[in-house]
Amino acid sequence: MARKPKAVEVPAIGMLDRAAGHLGRQLAQALREAVRRGDLKPGEVLPSTRTLAASLHVARGTVVEAFEQLIAEGFLQSQPGSDTRVAQSLTLPADPRARSSAVETAPLPERARLFAQVARQFSAVPQAPFAVSVPIGPAAPDDVWRRLGNRLRARGPGAPAGYGDPQGALALREAVADYVRKSRSVRCEADQVIITSGTQQGLYLSCQVLLDGDASAWVEDPAYRGITAILESSGRPERMIRVPVDAEGLNVDEGIKLAPHARAAFVTSSHQYPLGMPLSMARRNALLTWARANNAWVVEDDYDSELRYAGHPFPSLQGLDPNRVVYLGTFSKILFPSLRLGYAVVPQNLVEAFCGARVLMDRNPPNADQHVLAAFIAEGHLDRHIRRIRGVYADRRACIIETLGRRLPKEVAWLQPSDQGMHLVLWLGGGVDDKLVASLAGESGVAVRAVSPMYSNGKGPMGLILGLGGFSDAEIEIATQRLAACIEAAAKAARRANPHDAATVKA
Repeated sequence: MARKPKAVEVPAIGMLDRAAGHLGRQLAQALREAVRRGDLKPGEVLPSTRTLAASLHVARGTVVEAFEQLIAEGFLQSQPGSDTRVAQSLTLPADPRARSSAVETAPLPERARLFAQVARQFSAVPQAPFAVSVPIGPAAPDDVWRRLGNRLRARGPGAPAGYGDPQGALALREAVADYVRKSRSVRCEADQVIITSGTQQGLYLSCQVLLDGDASAWVEDPAYRGITAILESSGRPERMIRVPVDAEGLNVDEGIKLAPHARAAFVTSSHQYPLGMPLSMARRNALLTWARANNAWVVEDDYDSELRYAGHPFPSLQGLDPNRVVYLGTFSKILFPSLRLGYAVVPQNLVEAFCGARVLMDRNPPNADQHVLAAFIAEGHLDRHIRRIRGVYADRRACIIETLGRRLPKEVAWLQPSDQGMHLVLWLGGGVDDKLVASLAGESGVAVRAVSPMYSNGKGPMGLILGLGGFSDAEIEIATQRLAACIEAAAKAARRANPHDAATVKA
């Protein structure tokens, strides 16, 4: 094994006051303060006395004096022939005055509080049963992806280079345009495609570009937390108009009543998130009619439409009016989330605006994986991969439905009918708190998300989102057993809180 070179940094200890004299004492105090601040941590190696003396422009004896004093005090430790280090066992109490002073002098802005809340809500979900989009085992891309990566990253177009095109690599934009025309009935050319870092960036760019000043936007109720968090953190949460969803999807008539002159509507038209129904043709026509009449835009989040288990995927809304719809797609769901590549298909007159907004975020998407993905699509591997995982997720879906049916009485929990996508919704009865169930499930190694916070004001019906991952039947059986126990525990808590309703809560 190659030896790791040892490079010792000179600590930042400030300037010594030569006029005041006693440089050895000053240096010792400066090193004490560096340890207290955490600039020097227990076990860290200090520079040699010769090196530190040269960097401070003092005599070596001055440094030796300071080191000897701190060794005597227990701040430093040294053995003959070895380095001088901060004492490994050294623990220093935090200075409460410094902490309280920092809080008092630097209160957090309201937007900082909102962003901190988003960070907590979007913490990484463990790769455990019922997590959404976990491509392990049979759901993961096959070895072709690795071979393409090795070929294109080393000497091909994916090799390290300078800054890329903010719009994305042309090869990938051409591949995406061809793919969505064939699979989703999207009408576009490659120069309308903007490669993004997933759907979330596409939603953020859409808000930045389409919503001026106090312009309002329709958002489904319930909705994907990614879009509601963007609008809540914008500083004007009242711009977000929550429009109820029913069996036909977004209720356009209700949207017109609530905000007839909204600037944009954000919809998951092929597979409503989280409930799962498609937007009916009558509602699609009504939505586009409203958009044309009010010079508004429709942002179509088409996050997992490739995975339909009965019949063909629903065509895109964009295909009905390419000049009015911004179409967002992603490869995170069908390939793997860490890829962080998605796309926005935008009307021609919005391309420059989206590119400009993108430049201010991260300039351009990472280059190498764009070319790997372009080849993966162009050579037909993506189509084969989708056909394969459609079968994998259909099997996982059937297994989850059957296992839940055996484990949970219908008066306690029941599944929302759906024949598409990478998740199922499990509704909870009898006042069972979905947030409590999600917390208990996480502690037991099961990853589910609560549905009620996705409704306006977080007061929707109680339910859980169960993702279809590449987990085995045995893993699903164990996870379902644990989830049933968590629901039972939450049901008992509900009975204790509402004893008069105990007869309606059975677990």
